[in-house]
Amino acid sequence: MINLLQIDFGFILEKVILISVIIGISLFVAMYETLVERKVAGWMQDRYGPNRTGPLGILQPLADGGKLFFKEEIIPNAANRVLFVLGPAVAMLTAMMTSAVIPWGSQMEIAGRTVQLQIADINIGVLYIFAVVALGVYGIMIGGWSSNNKFSLLAAMRGASQVISYELPMGLSLIAVLMLTGSLKMSAIVGAQLDSVYHFFYQPLGFLIFLVCAFAECNRTPFDLPEAESELNFGYHQEYSSMKLGFFLFAEYINMFISSAVMATIYFGGYDIPFVNDTNLAASIGQNTTALLQVLSLFVKIALFIFFFIWVRWTIPRFRYDQLMNLGWKKLIPLALVNMIITAIVVLMLNK
Repeated sequence: MINLLQIDFGFILEKVILISVIIGISLFVAMYETLVERKVAGWMQDRYGPNRTGPLGILQPLADGGKLFFKEEIIPNAANRVLFVLGPAVAMLTAMMTSAVIPWGSQMEIAGRTVQLQIADINIGVLYIFAVVALGVYGIMIGGWSSNNKFSLLAAMRGASQVISYELPMGLSLIAVLMLTGSLKMSAIVGAQLDSVYHFFYQPLGFLIFLVCAFAECNRTPFDLPEAESELNFGYHQEYSSMKLGFFLFAEYINMFISSAVMATIYFGGYDIPFVNDTNLAASIGQNTTALLQVLSLFVKIALFIFFFIWVRWTIPRFRYDQLMNLGWKKLIPLALVNMIITAIVVLMLNK
């Protein structure tokens, strides 16, 4: 039997609070990414974005969410009802699970306890992210197939083949980083960059490959083939309405947020404050204040990546499907292999 005296209820409570905060932040960021996207699109196209709902349009995401929430929920007669409901749930769940291994800051001292600003610091953090991201495509496949619509099914098949094609070069580009750090733990990857040189400067080609693959993984332009409106009417979620459609859309924006956090963590020092020695800073202003500044530093890096995602969407046209496959299999995979081999040779030479 479980000895209740041996259970650290304080540890459980802090993890529950941390999970709740990260889920809330992820949903808030995803909600306001929609507004930022529309504002940036308006700025780039020399027009106004949303500017009527609230001051400067800042309440527009709440209006959009309310519209989706109160819309009539329709399930096609020919659809598989169980899988039709399961599809958006899987997409949303996997999008939220990825954030579990990301270190958002170092640590804080609260009520005499040392609280790590990371839900789970597991030894296989990088593999965990890949595993969860690979599961995310099941939401697309289930949603497209269960709709019993040929366009939805075609879009779902595009999404699955796209993820398979781009996970390979993404994984190969990360192997080069793992050669430098010698660990799969996300905290160790950040620790190797604290007050040191970021991995981006050692792995510029690897970062470029990872960035391109992140666009494909998130189904963002120019790789938004599963949602090509002009070819597939609307994509894998064209039969969805109300909050089921909202879950698919939210999952895409959460994936963009988490992908930005992963790239900032692996290649740009994570929560490291640039040009500042974090250890000396903590000694001068306190660990808790330093931890909050580290969280702010990470979110600034994430915001820059999110802006880049949006900027590319409204700048570059969509690829043809054959161009998408050729880029993944014939260009990115060979480049990632070359990058991995060169990194291995350099690491071996330096360790002699």
